[in-house]
Amino acid sequence: MRETVIAGNWKMYKTIPESAELLRDILAGIGAEVPGRTVVVCPPFTSLAAAGEIVKGSHLRVGAQDMSEQDEGAFTGEVSAAMLRSAGCTFVILGHSERRQYHAESDERVNRKAGKALAAGLRPIVCVGERLEERERGVTAAVVSSQIRGTLAGFTREEMAQVVIAYEPVWAIGTGKTATPDQAQEVHAHIRDLLRQMQDQATAEETPILYGGSVKPDNAADLLRQPDIDGALVGGACLKAESFLTIVSAAKSIR
Repeated sequence: MRETVIAGNWKMYKTIPESAELLRDILAGIGAEVPGRTVVVCPPFTSLAAAGEIVKGSHLRVGAQDMSEQDEGAFTGEVSAAMLRSAGCTFVILGHSERRQYHAESDERVNRKAGKALAAGLRPIVCVGERLEERERGVTAAVVSSQIRGTLAGFTREEMAQVVIAYEPVWAIGTGKTATPDQAQEVHAHIRDLLRQMQDQATAEETPILYGGSVKPDNAADLLRQPDIDGALVGGACLKAESFLTIVSAAKSIR
């Protein structure tokens, strides 16, 4: 059975005290660990070290929202993989559409970052997804294929065993719109077939592919019932413990 991952991307929300409060509420309600189910919280950089301390000893994992492709040096404002590890991170989100849109991140750069993450022992959550006009032009498969091939180029089977993919249709992020379960499943199945072509059957079957894009308590279960949707990258709904825990509970009971 493939691993199920529920990851909460807090984006640029929550001060350190607010982060601590939310984390304690999540820990209070998360319940016992279920084998094959991984729950990740991704606070802003300023809260990572505090988050690492708060979740220590629990099965809740901490991830960052981005990282540098550099190991160290005169790169003002950047944060390295080693720094994330020292703060308690085991995951990192890479290639999110907001990074691509506002910081002009290319597939090649995401690929380099993912390589650095893997070398440092971080599991990259690599994001892909099409814009609205690309979906309307019927080129979703071509866009996602290009992103998958670019961001995951050159990785060995052993490295791919640590990779998580998140399909996030850009038109559904923060808009309240959500891909229907059938729409999401179609793209997830396409990604799995691509992994089969790029690697092998085992890699395709074992790689977790998450859906992201206005995932909420009232649509999570329908999405998670799809055969190739292995979890969720949650945005706004992860900023309140109750809604995030409802999604986590759906994943524990369905997948």
